[in-house]
Amino acid sequence: MSTTHLDTTDTAPDDPRLPDSDDTIVVFTDLNCSFAHVAVHRLHETRRRLGLEGRIWFDLRAFPLELFNREVNARPGVDSEIAVLGAVEPDAGWRLWQGPDWTYPVTTLPALEAVEAAKAQGWAASEQLDRALRRAFWAEGRCVSLRHVILDVARGTGAVDVGLLATALDTGSARAAVMAQYEAARDDRVVCSPHVFLRDGTHSANPGVTAHWIGGDFGVGYPYIDDDRPEIYEELLTHAAKLAESATGGR
Repeated sequence: MSTTHLDTTDTAPDDPRLPDSDDTIVVFTDLNCSFAHVAVHRLHETRRRLGLEGRIWFDLRAFPLELFNREVNARPGVDSEIAVLGAVEPDAGWRLWQGPDWTYPVTTLPALEAVEAAKAQGWAASEQLDRALRRAFWAEGRCVSLRHVILDVARGTGAVDVGLLATALDTGSARAAVMAQYEAARDDRVVCSPHVFLRDGTHSANPGVTAHWIGGDFGVGYPYIDDDRPEIYEELLTHAAKLAESATGGR
């Protein structure tokens, strides 16, 4: 969790990490990553503040930590991050897990698949489902591994056709896309959750935040925030808006 600057990679237009259009920002992320919860909250709030809603969209892509690490994102590590990241961005919504250990989410893959499947209903549906699932886990302590919880969260957004989403989940129509995103992120091509990419190759891993662990690694120690620059989100969104404007000839 150390890369905070904006950078531009030598990328080809068909690089699988990049968005398909200039008005879209790709965000590689997992749902039970606290740093990603901060990033997604800041992206939404900065876009709203800049008046870019409906002009810039977020393409939430899967960075499934359980596949990279070959184990569940352990609760002790997640719990150790809440007080630290909650102080960084309290309005994102946080609460320590209150249920029994056996009700804790063991996987985020079904929820990541749901976010991908919702893109068939438009960017707004996918964005709102992603944000609602994050809040359901981090602030409400709900097990977002479960099908009925995912569908109930989707229903609560008012933006997702739950019947269509249920069919997508039951047929696995978005599963291949999620696995393709995982493959695109491997071999350090995507550094961490979150990692943001713009169409021109501009990117930032864990935007604005540098951190290190004290007292042991994830699950043993706790994170210490060395630097926090939330203004980087305005830089990212402003740059994306300029790319979108140039692509449309300023219309």
